[in-house]
Amino acid sequence: MTDRQKRGIPLAGLYVILDPTVRPDRPLVKVLEAASASGALIFQYRNKTASMKQAYDEAGRLASRARELKVLFLVNDRCDLALAIDADGVHLGQADLPYDQARRLLGPEKYIGLSTHNTAQVKEADRLGPDYIGFGPIYVPAAKPDHEPVVGLDGLKEIRPLTSLPIFAIGGIRADHVRALIDAGANGIAVISAVVGAADAAEAAAQFTGQLL
Repeated sequence: MTDRQKRGIPLAGLYVILDPTVRPDRPLVKVLEAASASGALIFQYRNKTASMKQAYDEAGRLASRARELKVLFLVNDRCDLALAIDADGVHLGQADLPYDQARRLLGPEKYIGLSTHNTAQVKEADRLGPDYIGFGPIYVPAAKPDHEPVVGLDGLKEIRPLTSLPIFAIGGIRADHVRALIDAGANGIAVISAVVGAADAAEAAAQFTGQLL
C-alpha cells in the first residue's frame, strides 16, 4: 500500500478546482473551507495567469489550510509548485510534463491525475497508470472557453469499460447532472464555476455532494 493510499480519502465524490479568475473578489481559501464543510474532499489549485511567486504564495496558503481540513490538495500542471508547497500531488493536462517524468519528480507518495478527452487518451492513461483521470468536457464548460470537443454522457459511457482507473467527469456539470454521470460510470464530479462562482459556495457544493451520497 502506498503512502497516498494510507490517507483514506477515496478518489471519488466532489472535486473542486480553485481558479481565482472565476471570482476574483472571493478568496479561494473561503471557497475551500465552504466546500470542505459541505463534503468535498479533493481540491485543485488552477491559476494560469499568476507569476510563480504569486502562485507559490496563494497555493501555499491553500495547501496549509487543506492539511488542517484533512482534504486532498493538488496543483494544476506545475510539478515544481506542487513540490515547493508540499501539495498532495499534481494534475496534468495532455500538453503538460509527461506522466513518467512527473512521477519520477514527485515520487511514489504523491497523487497524479491526468486529463483525457477521447478514447485514445483514456487507453494511454490506462497504460500509464495515474491515480485517476479527468474525462470531458461532458457539457460546455463555463470556465474554459478554449475547451476540447464536448463528449456528452455517451462519451463517458463509451470510455468507462476501457479503464479501471477512477474517473472524474468534468465540464459544464450541474448538480442535476450528477446521478446520470455516476450511473454512466463516473466515480466523481469535478467542477470549477459551479462552486467557485456560485453565490453561496457551501450551498452549491452541498447540492453536488447530496447527489453523490
